[in-house]
Amino acid sequence: MKRIVIVGAGQVGQSLAEALSGDGHNVTVIDTRSDCLEAIESHLDIRTINGFGCHPGVLESAGARDAEMLIAVTDSDEVNMLACQVGSTLFGIGTKIARVRERSYHENPKLFAPDAVPVDMLISPEAIVTSQIQRLVEHPGALQVLDFADGLVSLVGVRAYYGGPLVGHELRNIRTDMPGIQTRVAAIFRRNQPIAPDGNTVIEAEDEVFFVAAKKNIRAVMSELRRLEKPYKRILIGGGGNVGRRLAEALTGRYEVRIIEHDQQRADYLRQKLPAGTEVLVGDGSDDRFLDRAGIGDMDVFCAVTNDDQANIFSGMLAKRRGVRKVMALINRPGYVDLMQDSAIDIALSPQQATIGVLLARVREGGTATVHSLRRGAAEAIETIVNGDAGNSRVVGRRIDQLSLPKGASIGAIVRDREVIIPHHDTVIHAGDHAILFLTDRDRLKAVQRLFQPRASFF
Repeated sequence: MKRIVIVGAGQVGQSLAEALSGDGHNVTVIDTRSDCLEAIESHLDIRTINGFGCHPGVLESAGARDAEMLIAVTDSDEVNMLACQVGSTLFGIGTKIARVRERSYHENPKLFAPDAVPVDMLISPEAIVTSQIQRLVEHPGALQVLDFADGLVSLVGVRAYYGGPLVGHELRNIRTDMPGIQTRVAAIFRRNQPIAPDGNTVIEAEDEVFFVAAKKNIRAVMSELRRLEKPYKRILIGGGGNVGRRLAEALTGRYEVRIIEHDQQRADYLRQKLPAGTEVLVGDGSDDRFLDRAGIGDMDVFCAVTNDDQANIFSGMLAKRRGVRKVMALINRPGYVDLMQDSAIDIALSPQQATIGVLLARVREGGTATVHSLRRGAAEAIETIVNGDAGNSRVVGRRIDQLSLPKGASIGAIVRDREVIIPHHDTVIHAGDHAILFLTDRDRLKAVQRLFQPRASFF
């Protein structure tokens, strides 16, 4: 258990507090907004402090002298950095993490050194969400594409459709249908309920299927579950803020990219900064007539990424009605994300859920390298590095069928010396392996951590 101070009780701060307290950590949250603190206190048994998180007295009241970690996630980059500075200089907090949005800070890493601004880890929700959208554009038809082990292996979520070769058949058929391609179905959600898959499991249409495979095999596995979609060509981005700009930079060159920005001054700035080939349009993305003039009917993908959830939802619904193949919308409010289930919005993107995974990987012990939150935080995919030896580890030197994995947990892949191994019941775990685990029930996390944590003699 760690003592952690969170500065900022916005959407990210609240979600992070819930996740960390659920992991058993001692969490204190600081914010100047009493309504946000009351929202946390109403459903979490954690301490809150009303005040400025960069003020020494406020940090001391929050227990900074005994804290092992400070995570600053307010809306102000400068407040976040100053909170880390005060926490380090006055209280000697060991690990400082700051959410920093301004790109020029990220482009000058010398600023963040022990003798400068002592931030151990910078978090950019915009960069994380941009990468998430980019992977979805690169894999048409996927609901989620999550990378592990430096991109060697991916966990992909896809909706099974009528006509997929595997739909209506047992999972064991996947070996005969795709000889030589290694994959593992890690979990199936049917009518929002998890199903533990085995060889006898029959895939049904509309199942949400999560499978693990080497990155090069993703498209082949997807073809077993649904008719493959043609690659996307034309992308329309609604919103020219930080996410919109990053996304246009990432996609221009490989795709035909248009971006809508309502502010003329910002549009002029984007025309100067974005790569040649990006078309910048000035107008309102939630105006149906303007969308028609922008050529919405010819687009393959529409990404609504403004700072306004309602505008993103409305423009996304208009785009879908105009026949856009894939509609993605950036949604900050968790309640809105739930409402988008089975709506005209194909994929609702939650910045806080994407950000929390990155933060949890840093906070957790026991070799955790990567964490991805799934299904609005109910499930998780984890990459853990196996430490120890046969003498002090509960997993090293043991076959998978000898492990006491809790219910709802499965090992989808192992990366050993940069080789992707899809494990079977008799696969033996080695020290140094990167194990990719899927948890359909996040409450089983502690049991998984105990299993993979070496006994004290290892340290």
